[in-house]
Amino acid sequence: MAAAVPDPAAEDALIPLSALQHYLFCPRQCALIHVEQIWADDARTIEGHLLHTRVDAGGMERRPGVRIERGVALRSFTLGVAGRADVVEFHGTPPRPFPVEYKRGKPKPHRADEVQLCAQAICLEEMCGCPVPQGALFYGETRRRTDVVFDATLRALTQDIASRARAMMAAGITPAPVLSPGCRYCSLHDQCCPERLQQPDKVAGWLRRQLAG
Repeated sequence: MAAAVPDPAAEDALIPLSALQHYLFCPRQCALIHVEQIWADDARTIEGHLLHTRVDAGGMERRPGVRIERGVALRSFTLGVAGRADVVEFHGTPPRPFPVEYKRGKPKPHRADEVQLCAQAICLEEMCGCPVPQGALFYGETRRRTDVVFDATLRALTQDIASRARAMMAAGITPAPVLSPGCRYCSLHDQCCPERLQQPDKVAGWLRRQLAG
């Protein structure tokens, strides 16, 4: 059987896997980064970059019953995403993938990190042709792993977020800001201006009142 010919259009339609995490945290942040190509670093993002650089520099490693690959390229046409995994451990014979994503902080109240990891698992399932039921998040602040089970609920959320992020990026639309407590932790706060842009325009309001009077 002849090998399948790659579809350039399908390849071009893939969005960055990291966009799923950005979208779940804040759709406007996702659009600023992936539609408007705006980025700004702060102490948190720099620490994150350094952590990922140290992880990627480790190269391939073998331990009894485990092969560890770092900086693994991923792709899923089911989700429409492409990106990289920090670490993929291959356990047993035949080897079964187990993705591990490194984060600088600590476990969060939302599921953005879990969605990113689940998307990596779906990529690995598509690429390796075997189930990937679990993975782990390693948080730099707690210095320990948090195991993640890729159950039906998390998979459905991941599919939904991927669909929404793809649609937003294809439309090229940046949502209006919605001020939330998480805004103060966003490195794009100054570029987003949520406090100013969410408030009604004072000049426009004054003009409406004058015309109504």
